[in-house]
Amino acid sequence: MKQFGLSAKERIKKKKEIELVYTKGETIYSSSSIIKAIFYINKDSDYIGVKTAFAVSRKTGKAVWRNRLKRLLRESYRLNKQILIPLCLEKKIGLYIIFASNTLNEAKNKKIKLSNIMPDIVDLMNKIKLRI
Repeated sequence: MKQFGLSAKERIKKKKEIELVYTKGETIYSSSSIIKAIFYINKDSDYIGVKTAFAVSRKTGKAVWRNRLKRLLRESYRLNKQILIPLCLEKKIGLYIIFASNTLNEAKNKKIKLSNIMPDIVDLMNKIKLRI
């Protein structure tokens, strides 16, 4: 696992894993409540580490804007994933997280930058770290 990479093994791809997170997971919101994270801690999982997915609803804006938002969410997580990974490896748990926009949309924010997204992602990751 690369320190700053985001490989396919670190992403939630299976439908069962996505359903597990949405049914049994907890939802938390960033301090500015523009982004939410739904996470599930699996203590008896085969996978030890953190798996993530990024979801953006069609209601948030046009395809170009949604894709940019997903890229920014991925990049923010990728640069700060060291907040969670060592703790999960130490405690030998599998952590599944889905990051999604909550109140963030194209109508309110025409231009969106990494500096707008990253503090909220770091805030969510720190909140998840406290609950592990």
